[in-house]
Amino acid sequence: MENKEVVNYLLAHNDLKIIQRKDMFNFSLDTVLLSQFCTINKDVRNIVDFGTNNAAIPLLLSKRTPKKITGIEIQEEAVELAKRNIQMNDLEEQIEIIHGDIKEVVKNLPKAQLIVCNPPFFKVGEDSNLNENEYLTIARHEVKIDLEGIISSAAYLLDNKGRFAIVHRPDRMIDILNLMQKYDIEPKRIRFVYPKMNRESHVLLVEGMYKGKKGIKIESPLYAHNDDGSYSNEVRKMFGEKIDE
Repeated sequence: MENKEVVNYLLAHNDLKIIQRKDMFNFSLDTVLLSQFCTINKDVRNIVDFGTNNAAIPLLLSKRTPKKITGIEIQEEAVELAKRNIQMNDLEEQIEIIHGDIKEVVKNLPKAQLIVCNPPFFKVGEDSNLNENEYLTIARHEVKIDLEGIISSAAYLLDNKGRFAIVHRPDRMIDILNLMQKYDIEPKRIRFVYPKMNRESHVLLVEGMYKGKKGIKIESPLYAHNDDGSYSNEVRKMFGEKIDE
């Protein structure tokens, strides 16, 4: 099968480009939401992206911070794509891509102050189109790592008071919060994303703090689209557009 590669500007950032492949997982609104939602403060020295795929999240984070970013990815071809994306944007000094299993790679990394993850959403057996193709199956289904593996690995790697931010589906919220608390990551911020007004939430953003104090903030809702289907101004700003309001 021919692998059609395309090179695009990364959203409205005309100084960032990204190579994507039609047969592999491509970044989505979830990627953008997570890269904007996570907290990057003065204490952050190392940022790690679990399951970085083609490195869209590290590229977007590089617009917010000059701090060191490491992307971990288990699929070899996605790793090659990610590395080419980093080189194409001259970000080799800031972003490193590591090929391997998250559960193993974290054992050899320095402590992180921020970990982000856009994980596989589907449990195996749930909506399992496991015949789609291997790249998409691994990106979308918990075949290589499940939610508990992700959160336990994050707890292992995080510094005290380090943060873990994840994007997921609202119906997995209880699982996420329970697992975070199980591994001593105290949920601190939640934001629900809605396709538009008067619709049910379809995306959940959660950030927790390792060994943090109890107390959670539910942030204002984020509406992805206007009634006419166009992206909302808040989302367009996340895309790097200049908005006159």
